[in-house]
Amino acid sequence: MRYRVVFIVGLAVGYVLGTRAGRERYEQIKRLAQRVADNPKVQEAAGLVGARASQVASKAKDRVGEKMPFIPSARSDNSAGGGPGNGLTPTARVGTPTTERGGSTL
Repeated sequence: MRYRVVFIVGLAVGYVLGTRAGRERYEQIKRLAQRVADNPKVQEAAGLVGARASQVASKAKDRVGEKMPFIPSARSDNSAGGGPGNGLTPTARVGTPTTERGGSTL
């Protein structure tokens, strides 16, 4: 029983010391990451990457619109409504047989 209590106390002390050291290291890494993110050169590079990604996405959208004009989200006029000119073909209405609606089969 005595060894069990000593073991549990050892675990508790190790846990407390480990969490304090872990928290300090976490705060240190957090400060370093914030410094890097606040660096003007990093912000400039991020802006350039974002602008380039936007250009690539725009070109991809145009190419998809040229290759698949029947997809409403790929069309340049963005007419994805339910009316005419939405880029969708009309679907046939699937009805129920007359007998299921209470009518006669004769």
